[in-house]
Amino acid sequence: MSEQQRPDVKFPDPVELSRALAEIAERSQKVVADWLDRQKDNGKATATPGPVDPLNVGRAFFEMTAKLMANPAKLIQAQMSLWQDYMKLWQSTTTRLISGEGETVASPAPGDRRFKDPAWDENALFDYIKQSYLLSARWLQQTVNEVEGLDDKTAKKVDFYTRQFVDAMAPSNFLLTNPEVLRATAESGGENLVNGLKNLLGDLEKGKGRLSISMTDASKFELGKNVAVTPGKVVFQNALIQLIQYEPTTPKVSKRPLLIIPPWINKFYILDLREKNSFVKWATDQGQTVFVISWVNPDAELAQKSFEDYMFEGTLAAMDAIEQATGERELNAIGYCLGGTLLSCTLAYMAAKKDDRVKSATFFVTLTDFAEPGELGVFIDEEQLQFLEGKMNERGYLEGSEMATTFNMLRANDLIWSFVVNNYLLGKDPFPFDLLYWNSDSTRMPAAMHSFYLRNMYQKNLLAQPGGITLGGVPIDLGKIKTPCFFISTREDHIAPWKATYSATQSFGGPVRFVLAGSGHIAGIVNPPPGKYPYWTNDKNPPTADAWLAGAEQHEGSWWPEWNGWVKKYAGGQVAARKPGDGKLKVIEAAPGSYVRVKAQD
Repeated sequence: MSEQQRPDVKFPDPVELSRALAEIAERSQKVVADWLDRQKDNGKATATPGPVDPLNVGRAFFEMTAKLMANPAKLIQAQMSLWQDYMKLWQSTTTRLISGEGETVASPAPGDRRFKDPAWDENALFDYIKQSYLLSARWLQQTVNEVEGLDDKTAKKVDFYTRQFVDAMAPSNFLLTNPEVLRATAESGGENLVNGLKNLLGDLEKGKGRLSISMTDASKFELGKNVAVTPGKVVFQNALIQLIQYEPTTPKVSKRPLLIIPPWINKFYILDLREKNSFVKWATDQGQTVFVISWVNPDAELAQKSFEDYMFEGTLAAMDAIEQATGERELNAIGYCLGGTLLSCTLAYMAAKKDDRVKSATFFVTLTDFAEPGELGVFIDEEQLQFLEGKMNERGYLEGSEMATTFNMLRANDLIWSFVVNNYLLGKDPFPFDLLYWNSDSTRMPAAMHSFYLRNMYQKNLLAQPGGITLGGVPIDLGKIKTPCFFISTREDHIAPWKATYSATQSFGGPVRFVLAGSGHIAGIVNPPPGKYPYWTNDKNPPTADAWLAGAEQHEGSWWPEWNGWVKKYAGGQVAARKPGDGKLKVIEAAPGSYVRVKAQD
């Protein structure tokens, strides 16, 4: 807290406090009892206990420590550097206490919102705590990063989990070292901490004993009411998909329909959150007949559904259904993330079968070469895969919460610790935010499909090798794809690093238009006109991503119109607008359908 702003201290009402603590105690007992019951059930279902270190983190740090100790001179040098930085900080703090001014030794990175409260700068004590943490964090990360002799995978794992530790230890995450929390505690008489305990219990109850941090107020959202609201109808379904056809908004539409294949790791309505940022609505307004696949949220009955099944019963089944619905054999397609990986496999399969229905293909932040998969590669090694496959084979699927936790760890300060502070220390309810509602609406993964995907794509990178994988009896070769393609990647993507996605420009056999957008995996794609972030284009595709960027031209605004100008070249002319149910496929139910409503907890 700053010297200039001393909060009025409020003392808690003892009656209200006792009532609240009694309620908390009762709920706590129930949570613990439920958790113990589940441990008994799990003990019966599992013959042997799981590994103590399923993520194989301990071995990575053991190797790092051994390499570090083998070079004591370098370790001493690093410790001396830290000591010198601390001496500078002591001198700076002493000078500030005497004169009111002192040199800043360590500053937060731009965009680091953990230290946004003014007291972190205005109060000498909290400024010292902040800088001391930043110095220690910088020293620890630099020290482990500079250890020589580690193989690349071990080095990345050590770096990743060091950052997780550093993020967890931030002074902003603790009551006594967070000025905003201390001020709120004094001003409310501790009511924030009581509310925080209630929020914590609510999240434990929601997760059935596992902490499921609330990122938003889920009660404020309802599918079809204020998210996923673009009018449309489900016109086809099978065990894996519902196919949604959206109502036209223009009298004339492109002759060739547009099929969107979203990832099944998340739900499709990231492209249809609200009217003003809905890609589905915008594409419909551009005169497209838009179809979207809504993937099933699988349970144990679908455990044996394979990646091949997702191609036959997903993309190919949707294409057949679109022909029935519109009478048009030819179409244009979009694949988002894993949906784009599936689309690339489908195109290679179709090329081998001389099937030329897809006249253009667009790939949103899509990996087809997994040689450099970014930080997700930290979770892919033999020990972790064996552990994960054991869990999936017991249940028949990967829990949606486990997948969500993995993605949240990639941005722990934003997607984990900020909510710990807001919900549990400040005792506030999370703000209603449609994007975070979608992010929390996780999906499960069938065991057979997910194992194939992780092993053949991430671990072995076989998709990038001609004939490396076989689907439907066809060796998949991306070089056989002659379809004109448009790749849109994002510059700050932690899930599909843009330089890795760029490899498609060199491996696909047809013309590829590569565009780079600002921001990350979601915000860079869901960037409607006029556009919050810029984008870059280059008419040439040189051998490397760095060379491409060096010759690229920056444009302000959304990339959506750029794509629209490209895809209209493959529209096939115009026809009268088509409505769902006009063709051979009749309406099953209104969009967004029933598959998307199934929760991972159900």
